[in-house]
Amino acid sequence: MKILFLGDVMGRAGRAAVADKLPGLRAAWKLDFVVVNGENASGGMGLTGAHAKGLFEAGADCVTLGDHAFDQKDMLQAIERDSRIIRPLNYSKVAPGRGHRVFTDGRGRKILVAQVLGNVFMRRAFDDPFSAIDATLRTHPLGGAVQAALVDVHCEATSEKMAMGHFCDGRASLVVGTHTHIPTADTQILPGGTGFQGDAGMCGDYNSVIGMDKTEPMRRFVTGMGRERFTPAMGAVTLSGVYVETDDATGRATRIEMVRQGGRLTQSGPE
Repeated sequence: MKILFLGDVMGRAGRAAVADKLPGLRAAWKLDFVVVNGENASGGMGLTGAHAKGLFEAGADCVTLGDHAFDQKDMLQAIERDSRIIRPLNYSKVAPGRGHRVFTDGRGRKILVAQVLGNVFMRRAFDDPFSAIDATLRTHPLGGAVQAALVDVHCEATSEKMAMGHFCDGRASLVVGTHTHIPTADTQILPGGTGFQGDAGMCGDYNSVIGMDKTEPMRRFVTGMGRERFTPAMGAVTLSGVYVETDDATGRATRIEMVRQGGRLTQSGPE
């Protein structure tokens, strides 16, 4: 199975780039399944139902969220209407929506997508992500209930993301980090057959401060004082993410490639 995961979509420029480039990538790379993290797609904070619809129309099969899952209030209803939108497993127990779902690709193969929030350096302590994902993977074994499984680890600390990769090794096809918006250079297949990358990066303008227009963040770093709200940068966008191929019989990764398409970063992909 050929799977593409795209990191955090940043604002209007990120949405436009996904709409422009993803259909072509889907065709050129013969993708079977596409997951997009959309938690920053609406003004850099959260996701609206309308913008989620746009990501699906561009070619996403699933959209994951994160700690900003419900910053846009209409997502409280949108996530109940559209089960293709996934919020973190270990979010509040009263939160709407679901933290995992089993999807079916065009050939009838089953793909589990799940997301967890990390605890290290996050704004508030969430439920334990390790026990949350453990329970989900136990009930969806690779090569049995599902032919592939993807885990989006949304957190700050690279150490926590790497620990999650090893924790899921052999039980997931791909474990990939989101949230920090900078693609890491640790793309690999772990010993048990799980593809891993510490952070997928963002689909945004890298002439910025993690996707935001750099003027206000720089002012705050230099002076310690804020003057304006952060706004997403609107320059050329790099689509950043991970491409993985899996074995249908075992669900394990057989190939993994860092993806960087367009914009300012050095280009890479499965070509």
